[in-house]
Parts: sequence; C-alpha cells; structure tokens
Amino acid sequence: MVAEGRYARPLGVVKRGQADTGARPHRRRAFRNEGARPYAQALATEEAPVARDEKLDLLHSIPLFARFDRQHLERLGMLTEEVDVPAGKVLIRQGELGDDLMVLVSGTVVVERDGARVKELGPGDFFGEIALIDHGPRTATVTAESPSRLLVINHRDFHALMDEFPQVAVTVLLCLAERLRGLDRAAVQ
Repeated sequence: MVAEGRYARPLGVVKRGQADTGARPHRRRAFRNEGARPYAQALATEEAPVARDEKLDLLHSIPLFARFDRQHLERLGMLTEEVDVPAGKVLIRQGELGDDLMVLVSGTVVVERDGARVKELGPGDFFGEIALIDHGPRTATVTAESPSRLLVINHRDFHALMDEFPQVAVTVLLCLAERLRGLDRAAVQ
C-alpha cells in the first residue's frame, strides 16, 4: 500500500498504539507541572496515532514551517507530541507564559481575548506560534470546545532543532520578517 500526498511512501500495517513503518512509536508526554501546561492531563486514547504523512502535511501547512525541507520537517515531526483533550479543557490562558505551539488534528477550540470570543478553530488550524519563538505571555485563551487531538511542539525542543540545524533558524527568521513586512504594509494602507 502506498500513501498519497506530498510525503508518499510504502506504509506498514498500523495497529493500535503503533505508528506506520519508519516512524517512531506513538508517545504521550508526561507532564511534571500541570500549572505550566493546562492541557497536561491528556487522555489516553484507543485511537491509532496520526499517520506520519498526515502529521508532516499538517506541520508543513503552518507558515512558520512551510519553507522547511523534508529533512527538517521530518525531524520536527519526531519532536512533536500527540495529546488528546476533553471538551472544556483550557489549553492556554491569556497572559500566562507559554512555550508550546499546538496544531489541531481533530475537534474544535474557541479563542477568546479579554473574555470576548474571537474565533473558532478546527482541524489544520494552529495557535501558540509566538510563544514557540519567544517563550512570552499568551495573547489569548484557547479552550477545547469538543474532544480534540493536538500536535504539540514545545519551545525547548524547537530551539534544540534550530541548534542542530542552523538553516532552520534562518528559515524561521525569513518567515518572521515576511510577517512583519505584511503587518507594516497593512498599517500603511
């Protein structure tokens, strides 16, 4: 059997708790301090992990990672954790320090700023990219509206990736520069 998509390759049989051939086993993060990570009480799941190609496609769709070559994207995929959360779980709180980027695989989340609902996000959407870079305060509160599965990349692992592959840091800087130029153009208009 061959997977379809940008990262097509032969696939093995996927059994519960195992990843497809070539990928590392499905792993869940064990959190030491739930206060620092509100989503820390992740649910164990009977579902199979996200397929490797789907994970890489999701990561590649994020503007911050869109320019990554295959090697860097695969390495980033290895650093990514899968987390399942119940409806009503607060994932990030406005004003608290953060260090994770989250990509929604399934489910929906609600984004609120200063108590007002700003928008709803669904599969393929992401949040927390600013904290991934600067480890600063969150600009919004995000709450799971339905049971959701997330891919999580933490600040420390991402910075280790940039240390391992300096080209990743250059790529991230180029992306941030483009975003700043876009904001600057929007402010002038």
